Amino acid sequence: MRDALIVNLLSLVPRSPLARGMGAASRLRPPAKLQRWILDRYVRHYEVDLDEIEGNLEDYPTLAAFFVRGLTDGARPICADADAVVSPCDARVIWAGTVQDGTVPQGGPHRVDLPVLLGGDHPFEGGECAVLYLAPPDYHRVHVPREGRVVRWTYLPGRLFPVFPASAERIPGLFAKNERTVTWFEGDAGLLAVVMVGAFGVGRIEMTFTDLLTNAKAPAVDVHPDPIPVLERGVELGRFHLGSTVILCFLPGRVHLDLRAGDRVRVGARIGTLR
Repeated sequence: MRDALIVNLLSLVPRSPLARGMGAASRLRPPAKLQRWILDRYVRHYEVDLDEIEGNLEDYPTLAAFFVRGLTDGARPICADADAVVSPCDARVIWAGTVQDGTVPQGGPHRVDLPVLLGGDHPFEGGECAVLYLAPPDYHRVHVPREGRVVRWTYLPGRLFPVFPASAERIPGLFAKNERTVTWFEGDAGLLAVVMVGAFGVGRIEMTFTDLLTNAKAPAVDVHPDPIPVLERGVELGRFHLGSTVILCFLPGRVHLDLRAGDRVRVGARIGTLR
């Protein structure tokens, strides 16, 4: 009931300006004692594991800085098996399965149209796909699931609806309406798309291989980089400034994903195998 009320209220307000305002507030640097109180409350409420964070709470001058915190060395070992596909994020699996009729489930009765989500035609019919939800306490950096060359990246501006499950169950085509980036890799898994979907309260998605910063009133872009970045498995790909969703799309016959709805995944853990 509470989530449904939030969704209904947010349908009445301009989300992008409000999200930018929330993002700006999260980047404000309050007095040290107030900042420690804010972070203590956040950590207790969301049960954040402080043993794995980089540094101490005193090292984070703003809530935004803590949200994109790094982890201690070795906190997320990357599976080195030659045939492994690894999780790009700490998340809960909303859905994993085969792309059918150009769509994948979003939540409730709704499905997402992949050509709209990806900004054009897609080659993933019959391939495997996973929808991964990052909750507020999760580590919010996104990593490379399989080594490859970044042959293309796309930014698609849009709305900023919340993406928690109750919202996804109520708003048709939610993931294809929100701001998002799509990073296209080519490698031994064939063509792979990693979609980072923005959400209410995010205000920013940041990428490691370009200076793109989303929710800044910038137009859509579709870039074929030159030179082409080559990213190793497990390296950082981007960051969410507050919670959101990652969607992985693989070509048919190239990857088997070993995931079920409700599974918890962590960066670097094996989630699939090359075929």
